Amino acid sequence: MVKSDLPIEFEPNRTICRHPPATHSPGIFYGKDPLQFSIPLLLLEMSMVILITRLVHYLLKPFKQPRIVSEIIGGLIIGPSCLGHNKEFSSYLFPDNSEFVMKTFGVLGFMYFLFLCGVQTDFSVIQKATRKQWYIALYGVLIPLSATLIVALCVRDDLSEELQTGASIWGVASSLSITAFPVIYTIVREFNLLSSDIGRMALSTAVISDMIGINGVTAFEAAKQGEGRPMAAVYYLISLIIVNAAIFGGIRQLMLWIVQTTPEGKPVDELYIVLILVGVAVVGFVCDMTGLAIANGPLWLGLAVPDGPPLGATLVEKSETFLLEILLPFSYVYIGLYTDVFSLHGKWLSLRPLFYMVACAYLTKLVATLFAARWVYQMPLSDSFALSLIMSLRGQVELILFIHWSDLKMITQSYFTMLVLTTTAMTAIASPLINIIYDPTRPYMLNKRRNIQHNPPNMDFKLVLTIDDEESVPGFINLFEVSNPTPSSPIVVYALRLIQLVGRATPLFIDHDNQEQNFNYNSVNPIHNALKYSHESMCGFIRIHPFTSVSPKRSMYQDICELALTKKVSLILLPYNKDLLKNSQRSLEAGEQKNVSLSINSNIFSHAPCSVGVFVDKGFFQKPPSQPNAKPVRRHFAVLFLGGPDARETLAYADRMVGHPDLSLTVVRFLAYDGEGDDTMEKKLDDGLVTWFWVKNEGNRSVIYREVVVKNGEETMAAIQSINDVHYDLWIVGRGNGMNRLLVQGLTTWSDNDELGIIGEYVSSSDVSATASVLVMQQQILRDQEPVKPKKRFNAPRL
Repeated sequence: MVKSDLPIEFEPNRTICRHPPATHSPGIFYGKDPLQFSIPLLLLEMSMVILITRLVHYLLKPFKQPRIVSEIIGGLIIGPSCLGHNKEFSSYLFPDNSEFVMKTFGVLGFMYFLFLCGVQTDFSVIQKATRKQWYIALYGVLIPLSATLIVALCVRDDLSEELQTGASIWGVASSLSITAFPVIYTIVREFNLLSSDIGRMALSTAVISDMIGINGVTAFEAAKQGEGRPMAAVYYLISLIIVNAAIFGGIRQLMLWIVQTTPEGKPVDELYIVLILVGVAVVGFVCDMTGLAIANGPLWLGLAVPDGPPLGATLVEKSETFLLEILLPFSYVYIGLYTDVFSLHGKWLSLRPLFYMVACAYLTKLVATLFAARWVYQMPLSDSFALSLIMSLRGQVELILFIHWSDLKMITQSYFTMLVLTTTAMTAIASPLINIIYDPTRPYMLNKRRNIQHNPPNMDFKLVLTIDDEESVPGFINLFEVSNPTPSSPIVVYALRLIQLVGRATPLFIDHDNQEQNFNYNSVNPIHNALKYSHESMCGFIRIHPFTSVSPKRSMYQDICELALTKKVSLILLPYNKDLLKNSQRSLEAGEQKNVSLSINSNIFSHAPCSVGVFVDKGFFQKPPSQPNAKPVRRHFAVLFLGGPDARETLAYADRMVGHPDLSLTVVRFLAYDGEGDDTMEKKLDDGLVTWFWVKNEGNRSVIYREVVVKNGEETMAAIQSINDVHYDLWIVGRGNGMNRLLVQGLTTWSDNDELGIIGEYVSSSDVSATASVLVMQQQILRDQEPVKPKKRFNAPRL
């Protein structure tokens, strides 16, 4: 038998004879090496693959490298470029029969990856795409395609025989010029840019580019199969039409029937999910049998699945974790086993023509997209550069194409290695530059004041309400009612329903007043209906404008801040300790729900373009709103004024409330003994607002004002307990920005979170009241100000 260092795929005539391997080891105590048996060997290989790829990702994450780069490098480490170059390691852990299994799993990983990407792709965005997106996509495809074809014709004589054909040149040039949506989506999602302006632009442009690319690849496949056999191209096109007709004309109709027969809010029957996942393998088999390429069928089947809930969302939830964490790493090992950097030695002259084509395609795409975005459509230079870098990213789709070219004998191992390295280098260079150049939160914070304190009198009181469950609605409605809406100063509520993005790649932002209804996210829902009822019951003094945001939980705050910015609101109202995500399965556990809520609220505190309020609804506000003929209910509110901008915002909001005829208000101002620790400017601003409030309400018997002098935090807590003899329905407190630290001195234990601030967290606890609700306010932080820093928590004194 002749020994060779080349992989079997590059030496098809090589024959190896061996005994069939045993599957299970009897154990090391019988003197048997477990790695001589297929099952233990596979389990060890699987563990090693996952651990190495995860370790590389952990090491490269601080350098802003996406997961695709880390996993390709992990595959290269296992392959002949690194560890596999050692013959003993390679023959012991990855013998020839083992490589076959690894590569089979790798193909399966790519198949199901393309299927899930197809499920999440929404081609309807093409119909909604603007002229700007169309032209950027066309510039970004046609210019690099033309330039690459010109370079290919200039170096054609130096290319290998297989690459000199017209079909091969077209296939390479078109594949290098397109932007693959699955690649862009995975990296944009990882960088938390899905809901950003550039992220949305990139996704829409990539879908258009993908549509062009599918046609280009189809033309390449037909031309390649027709080389020397013209009828083979005809058979290819016939097979293409039949398979697509069966998928989109038959299977898609069955999937639509599944969606229609699934009760609203219920998950799809598990049998249908299993059948569809099995169908991925069946479609892959049919495509491979008819010469359509094994990866095409799963992609087309995924595109046929109705996106979003219930079917698309369930498919993604059931299979995404297993695919990304278990199956897909084998695909990168497949790439690593094909790639050998040592095969490049002494091959530069033969590799140089293809390298020129690759470099030309990547550079011209970067420049063409930058030119179209900046000089044709006048986008800011930094945004244009970020968009061009995103559209230049490369990943899984390109790797699949390289494997396909090697199967067609278009490229050798050295060509394949060079293509993998250049693709990885392009993404590795572009990714950190995107993070440096583009900040998705940059536009939100303003230098112009948008808060309650500076909202002109007799003007609309605009606010954004984020909500996801019907149970929270009555409390917010009651809060709006006691906020004293009047004909001269009505309350305008932009009610934003939050839904976690599952089963589709493109985020949605739906304005139900102005947009056509989305089938999967109908505006007829209990949340918006309940809010609209309050609008009718208050004679139009409360105006409700319903919105729905469907986005990943990490970027929900961007939609909230964007809505607040565009509508010029004075306040964002958030629920406390609620699950702000609504997915079709309601699968989050309580602890995860709390973390999600805290992360969203924390990001809003840091980036909001206006003031922010967190509402802790514990009792009174769960009662239904007052009916027109019902007996009025007297309500007692308390404002704890500890100084600083947040405290001034609470007093400004309370001043609006005191106009309500059925409300009594107690304002307690806390002062430091002898003025110790006071900031002169903050104290002067506090004095001015408090004086104005007291003079305005001096004759109002429903308003009580007190001052308490304290020396430390313990005395502050004692004072709060002492005024708690009256049953208050609502405590209104500031979050603590600009507060005199002496007032909370001695509260030294770290808090779990700083969402409510020290005082807000205390009055929310059962030590103060088990039923009183709490409203914690943070006044707008201007762009040149520092956000509130984490505060320390107290041990509640026993009184």
